[in-house]
Amino acid sequence: MDYFEFYELPISFHPDQQLVRQKFYELSKKYHPDFYINEDQAKQDEVLELSTLNNKAFQVLKDPQKILHYVLSLKGQLQDGEHYVLPQGFLMEVMDVNEALMELEFEPEAGKLEEVKAQIAQIEQALHQELETLTVSFDRQQGNEETKLKAIKDLYYRNKYLQRLAESLAKLG
Repeated sequence: MDYFEFYELPISFHPDQQLVRQKFYELSKKYHPDFYINEDQAKQDEVLELSTLNNKAFQVLKDPQKILHYVLSLKGQLQDGEHYVLPQGFLMEVMDVNEALMELEFEPEAGKLEEVKAQIAQIEQALHQELETLTVSFDRQQGNEETKLKAIKDLYYRNKYLQRLAESLAKLG
């Protein structure tokens, strides 16, 4: 059973957070192991499993990044061990950032560091806007789902790449 089904919610990149919390608390009470202490072991095991599922579902459905990964996985877009190839155009776009990072490793310069941070932030902002548009469109079931999912997957991997660059940058400054 997937987390959306467990919480009786439609699959969405933007689940209603009030409903997510409400369902979490409702199921936390319903499946609290202490209420089943006098039941047989099979029932206790079942309740413990449902309580664990509830906790995992809540951890994912309250976090936009985890939701993104979860929905893409649920829809068969992400595979374990997948080696996604980023588009050449994107790699060319971030080539200057990569080169600047290498230079900063050998010759730290505060002004250049801030410039690279700004470049990364600008690219991240553009990706975020595009991702928001696509995920909202997906949730509203507008257009071809498969096409949207592939585009969202691409933005997901681009964003992961940018996060690695930002982590490298954070180590420098």
